[in-house]
Amino acid sequence: MERVAEGVRVDNYLRLVFPSRSENESLARVAVASFVAPLDPTMEELTELKTAVSEAVTNAIIHGYPDEIGEVVVACALHGNRVQVVVEDRGVGIPDVDLAKQPMYTSRPELERSGMGMTIMETFVDKLEVESKPGEGTRVTLIKTFRTAPDVM
Repeated sequence: MERVAEGVRVDNYLRLVFPSRSENESLARVAVASFVAPLDPTMEELTELKTAVSEAVTNAIIHGYPDEIGEVVVACALHGNRVQVVVEDRGVGIPDVDLAKQPMYTSRPELERSGMGMTIMETFVDKLEVESKPGEGTRVTLIKTFRTAPDVM
């Protein structure tokens, strides 16, 4: 069934909402991997997407809600051989997105974070968009095109 999402027709979609608990990072990763399975991605493509999703969800959990449990939303849409994954939280937000994208930068050094999450995401997807407002949350959009896609019914 096709659905119109933000003016774009999509072949399939998924919306997953869960508490910002670290054990749910693997749930999100597996759900997105299963969602794109009909596209028959290569192992490399699948690993890259799962890694990018893991980084986005982990950032929402660790940085979005440092002192409380909130909700993380993962929304996926397929259009042909392209997937769009949006990871969103309503947590503390990012005061300076450009700074947060810098390799080795972390807002939580006490947790011994590597500061490479945004760089990893950017490396493994075709397009990364980060929108954030302090006190309102963060929205990370990952777009990845797979080399081949079977006919999707």
